[in-house]
Amino acid sequence: MASRVFDDPKLVLTEDLEHSAAELRYFAFGAVGEGILTVRFTLRGQRVRIIGAGYWRKGKAFYEEANQIHR
Repeated sequence: MASRVFDDPKLVLTEDLEHSAAELRYFAFGAVGEGILTVRFTLRGQRVRIIGAGYWRKGKAFYEEANQIHR
């Protein structure tokens, strides 16, 4: 299910600056089902390795701000 975040045309990507000095990590914020899913991932060669995912309030707020959604 976490990979479905990448299907959102309004997907928001940011770099994860707080974790792992050994490799670059990223956050993806996107609509999945009725919520905004936050996925932390890294790139390994041509593959996306998902590290974790969840419906986090902070991720939803970031997504809505980036897409100028006002509720």
